[in-house]
Amino acid sequence: MGRSKFLLAALLGAAAIAMPHQAQAQVVTGLDALRNWNLIVLGDLTSSSEVEGRTYVTGNLTGNSSNYQIKTPSDATVTGLPGLTVVGNVTGGAKNLNNGSGAVVGGNVDSGFNLNGAPQTVKVGGTIANTNVNSNTVNSGLATSDPSFTADLQLQASVLDTSMHGLSQDLAALDANSTATFSGNRGTFNATPGADGVAVFQISAADLDKIGEIQFNANGADTVVVNVSGKDITLNDNFLGGTSGLGEHVIWNFSEAETLDLSTAWGGSILAPDADAHTRNYVEGSAVFGSLVQDGEFHLGTYGGSYNPPSNPGGGGGDPTPVPEPGTMLLFVIGAGGLLYVARRRRQIATA
Repeated sequence: MGRSKFLLAALLGAAAIAMPHQAQAQVVTGLDALRNWNLIVLGDLTSSSEVEGRTYVTGNLTGNSSNYQIKTPSDATVTGLPGLTVVGNVTGGAKNLNNGSGAVVGGNVDSGFNLNGAPQTVKVGGTIANTNVNSNTVNSGLATSDPSFTADLQLQASVLDTSMHGLSQDLAALDANSTATFSGNRGTFNATPGADGVAVFQISAADLDKIGEIQFNANGADTVVVNVSGKDITLNDNFLGGTSGLGEHVIWNFSEAETLDLSTAWGGSILAPDADAHTRNYVEGSAVFGSLVQDGEFHLGTYGGSYNPPSNPGGGGGDPTPVPEPGTMLLFVIGAGGLLYVARRRRQIATA
């Protein structure tokens, strides 16, 4: 079992036995995360743009004014998720929450929220400023008044980080059954799905660099995985026929990526859990990055295929994993997960 899989199994297993008589909460893992969130950032997000669906940020949210849940997602597998979740602080320009989306913030909200549409519920661990409550429900200081509030956020963040890395590794290990051809300025992806409805390509970042346009033929595949090797990724290709519908069935997996720069409209969900990314145009589909400077929109729909990697612990998808409300043992597990994550990031920096 790989390190990330072992850690995820340990986190969920310890949580499951920590307080067996307590109420159960849901933790989202694997491909279910891509089904539920339009954008996941495993570090800090600096945004001046918008996300049509739900957003999860394990670090801080800053930047100019930005917009969340512009549309109402219809494909979630978990009920009650807010339109915006930030484990850290929210600073910079005012953030706009739309369509009754609501928000959960672990730290302080200095920027303020504009609460648009139906009445919303906002839960904040620290303080909140520059927000007109009106008919909405805004609760602050929850980190002090409700210890489980912070612990729940930390648990989901730790499990999500480990799960996204494990998912990326699992997808990268799949055997290719489809072949991409590169001729002149065009790359043609002709999917040949197996009996499970999954088509897998294996290409390199250099393959993408030598073309300027992409022809994608999914051929009825439930899920298409495009594994792209390479540390530095440039996405500047045009999609012939447009990007519509690709995000729900195509996953571009950049398991080795350390940087990712996107300048053209991109069709398909993106999984790059270690990449420091900058998006300058829209992405149609779900997206996962290590950190992100966002100058382009994220569009629905999110990944909607039925595929679940059998080796992804805690469920590559399917039903979210129920875990008890936090207790002493669970807080220890969360802390251990955080320490292992920090150690891994330090090793990556040291070997860069």
